[in-house]
Amino acid sequence: MHFFISYLWEDPQFFFMWLLIVVFAICCHEYMHARAALWQGDSTAADEGHLTLNPLRQMGPISLVMLAIMGIAWGQVPVNPNRMRHKYSDALVSFAGPATNLVLGVIFCFAAALVIIIWGIEDPASINGEISNNAVTLFSRGAMLNFVLFVFNLLPVPGFDGWHILSSFFPRLKTSESQAMYFVAVVILLLGFKYISLLFDLGNIISNLIIWGIVFLAGLLGA
Repeated sequence: MHFFISYLWEDPQFFFMWLLIVVFAICCHEYMHARAALWQGDSTAADEGHLTLNPLRQMGPISLVMLAIMGIAWGQVPVNPNRMRHKYSDALVSFAGPATNLVLGVIFCFAAALVIIIWGIEDPASINGEISNNAVTLFSRGAMLNFVLFVFNLLPVPGFDGWHILSSFFPRLKTSESQAMYFVAVVILLLGFKYISLLFDLGNIISNLIIWGIVFLAGLLGA
């Protein structure tokens, strides 16, 4: 089995760059959950100190250790839907996290495109390889990861943001004891992990299309 921590000596640049990107993306995701909950009348997360980008608060030591060793991480903020303003508040709070990743993905794309335009990088394939422009590599990987997190967190699986959103519109899901429902949810989650590499490939394609689309449009406008 190939542990993520092996990159520490195989490719230390990738190791630390990926740690930075993942931690930043998760902390922003969880921060917006806490902020949206406060906007919707629930101060639970704010009272427990989650209006911060501190990874020790948003992710916790175990998640950070698992990220460094296995490349797997998570975050979680406490919320209380009963304190929120209306029945769809929980859906809004749940969507705030993935939406943040979507926005971050777009911002990273613009940042990568800006660097490409300023520094004159012309080879699209270099975005995915080891290139001298570390800034482009950082931003493009950041865009890809955030697009992946956007889709992955919206899976309709218990514990995921997608489940909270779905159950807000279909309240019976919260109290249903249907084994078939949970079986379907587990199947979706297993398929998600099985084909996670395809999800990363999709995120990579989307980020590249946006980055080079911006570069192309900038070239037309500057011509």
